[in-house]
Amino acid sequence: MRFIGINGGTFDPVHIGHLRAALEVQTKLGLEQVRFVPCFNPVHRLAPSASAQQRSAMLALALADQPTFYLDTTEMDLGGPSYMVNTLRALKVQFGNESLVLMMGTDAFAKFDTWHDWQGILALANIAVMHRPSEPWPVQSSAAIIYQTYGVSQLTQANGQVIEVAITQLDISSTVVRALCQSKQSIKYLVPAAVIDYIEQQKLYKQFD
Repeated sequence: MRFIGINGGTFDPVHIGHLRAALEVQTKLGLEQVRFVPCFNPVHRLAPSASAQQRSAMLALALADQPTFYLDTTEMDLGGPSYMVNTLRALKVQFGNESLVLMMGTDAFAKFDTWHDWQGILALANIAVMHRPSEPWPVQSSAAIIYQTYGVSQLTQANGQVIEVAITQLDISSTVVRALCQSKQSIKYLVPAAVIDYIEQQKLYKQFD
């Protein structure tokens, strides 16, 4: 069975924390590839600062040097509110013979049972929960209670498994990157160089006002 990682998010902007975490999950689970899916219209958070097209362009630049990382514009192509269950259904049309592995952090997994049709998501994909050393495991989540959590060597099903994957602690967030930009401080070594150039060219996040 081939496994394909699905890494969704606003990526506003993409930073090295996103890339390193995805690489570690890919390596530990033996994923054939990781597809980065920029959210088109977030349902449970404020609208991103950069447009979907700009965030996709930054992702394309960030992923250019990693041949098994791909930009996936499924949510942009679908349009409307971005629900992961709809995204996975669309991806299943393209990757019907492969197993999809949805990647998320412990904070997202703690609220996973509030997602639209979350049981439907588990009928379409496995879940890899990226667990950093400083973060508690969300034991109160309905999904955590209902679904047994497996070790990384036990990814064997086409869907429905919840896999805990320990990853390196990198205290970087898009919020921090945007704040640095707004205060005209350097984001070097936090964001890929090509993405920094794009932010400058597009005058994003008020860094170059």
